[in-house]
Amino acid sequence: MFLRTSTCKSIRTCCDNIERLKNELDTADAIVIGVGAGLSASAGMRYDGERFEKYFSDFHRKYGITDMYSGGFYPFDTLEEYWAWWSRHILVNRYEAGVGKPYTDLLELVKNRDYFVLTTNVDHQFQLAGFDRKRLFYMQGDYGLWQCSKPCHNRTYDNEEAVRQMVVRQKDMKIPAELIPRCPVCGAPMNVNLRCDDTFVEDEGWHRAAERYSDFIRRHENLHILFLELGVGANTPVIIKYPFWRMTAKNPKAVYVCVNQGETFCPKEIINQSVCIDDDIGRTLSQLL
Repeated sequence: MFLRTSTCKSIRTCCDNIERLKNELDTADAIVIGVGAGLSASAGMRYDGERFEKYFSDFHRKYGITDMYSGGFYPFDTLEEYWAWWSRHILVNRYEAGVGKPYTDLLELVKNRDYFVLTTNVDHQFQLAGFDRKRLFYMQGDYGLWQCSKPCHNRTYDNEEAVRQMVVRQKDMKIPAELIPRCPVCGAPMNVNLRCDDTFVEDEGWHRAAERYSDFIRRHENLHILFLELGVGANTPVIIKYPFWRMTAKNPKAVYVCVNQGETFCPKEIINQSVCIDDDIGRTLSQLL
């Protein structure tokens, strides 16, 4: 229905857009929040630059890896190297990152409203910030979970204790062979529960969250609903961006908001129902407060 070439940027001023968004937050019957990597980046949890060099300079020197995202796809020769990378990656982005201020600001804005969060992020920031876990759908997985790599069964496993052991005991960018995680059912190596291919495990918790999200959309589909998109890029637009556009177009009472520095746009078909704010997300949330 919508083509990237037919999108338009908002012609309103930034101040006008902030005021309109404040009004929508106050008056909407429900708020659907769609969040991508841009929100964590605004919180300082970038995957490149100084933060990457701080934690992964040795991997950069040895393997030529330049950022945490691309490092996740590096073809390491051994599982000892693979898990040295991933245990460190999970530790700094999931267990020791701390909660980002944009997340706590967002919660402050919506905590007394009827909201639901759909996110492609896998860093657990929403729960760290105090969001109601029954109002969250981590569609792409969670750094804190492992699954069978085959997968031979649809179950995930908490990994914090094992990850911390791997980080403490790794040497020369390798973990001891006995720490390589293996499936308790078939013995195959484990993987991080991330949607990278068709082996991604949608466990019981994933399906319960999906049902809650679908039910939330169904109960509010004809009401004044605010689709608040924060930091969603063009990597996987079919998960959040395109559905938000479609649902806004179908409902004349709906409003679509896009906040994303350098990547704010909407289709011309819904421009009169849209607010586009081209600015840092954290700064925008602070202004709204």
